[in-house]
Amino acid sequence: MSATAPYPGPSPIRRPLAAAALLAALVSLVFGLLLAGAGPASAHAALTGSDPSDGAVVDTAPKQVTLSFSEAIAVGDDSIRVLDPSGKRADTEAEPRDLSEGGTVRYGVSLHSGLPDGTYTVAWQAISADSHPISGAFTFSIGAPSDTAVALPSQEAGGGPVGVVYDIARYTAYGGFVLLVGGSAFVLVCWRGGATALPMQRLVVRGWLALTAATLVMLLLRNPYTGSGKFADAFDLAGLQSVLDTKPGAALVSRLLLLGAAALFIAVLFGTYARREDEREKKDLTFGLAVGGGVVATGIAATWAMSEHASTGIQANIAMPVDVLHLLAVAAWLGGLASLLVALYRTPDIGSAAVRRFSAVAFGSVVVLAATGIYQSWRQVGSWSALTGTRYGQLLILKVALIAVLLAVAWFSRRWTGRLTDPAVASGEASGSEEAPGEDAESESESEDASADVDPERAAQLARQRAALTATKKKRIRDADPERSGLRRSVLAEAAVAVVLLAVTTMLTSTEPGRTEEEAANGTPSASAPAAGGPVNLKMPFDTGGQNGKGTVRIDIEPGRTGSNDLHVWVDGSDGKPMDVPELKLALTLESKDIGPLPVVPDRLAEGHWSASAVQIPMAGDWKIDVTVRTSDIDQVTIDKNAKIG
Repeated sequence: MSATAPYPGPSPIRRPLAAAALLAALVSLVFGLLLAGAGPASAHAALTGSDPSDGAVVDTAPKQVTLSFSEAIAVGDDSIRVLDPSGKRADTEAEPRDLSEGGTVRYGVSLHSGLPDGTYTVAWQAISADSHPISGAFTFSIGAPSDTAVALPSQEAGGGPVGVVYDIARYTAYGGFVLLVGGSAFVLVCWRGGATALPMQRLVVRGWLALTAATLVMLLLRNPYTGSGKFADAFDLAGLQSVLDTKPGAALVSRLLLLGAAALFIAVLFGTYARREDEREKKDLTFGLAVGGGVVATGIAATWAMSEHASTGIQANIAMPVDVLHLLAVAAWLGGLASLLVALYRTPDIGSAAVRRFSAVAFGSVVVLAATGIYQSWRQVGSWSALTGTRYGQLLILKVALIAVLLAVAWFSRRWTGRLTDPAVASGEASGSEEAPGEDAESESESEDASADVDPERAAQLARQRAALTATKKKRIRDADPERSGLRRSVLAEAAVAVVLLAVTTMLTSTEPGRTEEEAANGTPSASAPAAGGPVNLKMPFDTGGQNGKGTVRIDIEPGRTGSNDLHVWVDGSDGKPMDVPELKLALTLESKDIGPLPVVPDRLAEGHWSASAVQIPMAGDWKIDVTVRTSDIDQVTIDKNAKIG
């Protein structure tokens, strides 16, 4: 391999610019598509039932309205509002009462006495235990349904322009964390000489700036993000104080304090450490920086673990440290990859040993990611149906596919790494001067003679020109190395896939876990909040086999305890609209006690809506509910599902 071989392809100056432009365009495209299609961030907590239930028609006005949730929530003034048909408040309390007992999460508000007949609207808004805002509304009627003047806002909690900016800040925070932690680790572990390289310094500092700015934006927007949705409320001091009293607010403040320590770490890394020449002293300082930086990086990662999905649900004490390890492994791999890309394109000095060390770090990071990712997938998904049938599960499948693509590209990078040799810059310079062996010495002598006759400013200018020419020559020789060029292309491809992977990973943190979404749809509380009695909500798909024979049966049983219960049944077609069927029958069986089947024949109230009152459930237990649906004279099916009642 000749060091003076002609440089193939585009100019070495244009190639880094083209690479940077490609990455910037890819980031903008991916984030734009994700933000356009994501809508408001889904929440971890879900409404699992209410009393009265959605669409219920009660004979007399209830004394209170209660809502049940799949996990703990934070409520405040006006979190639950009950509005009469004219839009006036029908409840008596500004702040809901906590009616939780055992593992059931329930809140309620009392109603005024003597409420007139008509349709009432219940609007609620709260903050899930994993920091995401949730909201919703439903109606019930006293006596008979009526027209209502209530106009609820179409914007969900966490939506609108404030939600978009908050989501952008969330993406930016993860990206900044990856660059800050991964870039620092790359310098300390893989390429210590990178501490003196200006492009590496800029990469790490920009990561710190991005993370700090994004954290400040999230802290200021936290109040309008979970409340009014107005930018002006970002500077409401009372609202900011209330945010600081919450778990997400405390996490953001802790992150800012840790970023102050990270600034000191960066100053030492690119200041004292970069200037240290004694190898023994530098080795000791490397160890100290690694320990201190590791503590700070772990603390920053913990600010996500303590306030998002890992902090709630099953096995939270295990999930939070696992989440911290997962985040650190992501930063070491993807941040190191970005650092390697910058080093290969912007610095002429990185050698093959540094590339091979990063290859080992990347392999270790992948092992940690695999182990922690398997645990997180089991915890957040829980079943194959949730993996394929929920948005969280589908995003997880996409993430796994992207990791597989990234590993395939990394395999090609390892092949280039195996062939990589350090460029023989000195020999290249020598061979480049063979055409006129005495020319350089003669020019140098003439330059020295000339510099003696010119002023110092002119001499400094000539020295800078000579340094620029030398650097350009070194870069041309380096870029002419086919192995190094092949490695740059494969690392650029890895970085492109990594951008998409990081975006999908960030989306997962703001999406309702599949386990919770499926349990809420089936009307069963999550494992973190097992119900000890209360409203029962079931969802059962059916297919009679005939034309227009597919649909879904939804059942509400209230209060879901022994004794008299009200039962409501809704039948939806495959298009999600109410579906009338010629016949609908139910039966309840407690197989453990040989009770039943107890037949229930509900009355039709409206299109696709049936109801039965005073349904007697003699004792608590795991009841099997059989539903017979007939869609034509000959097409009929019976489906069943178990529900804990009492």
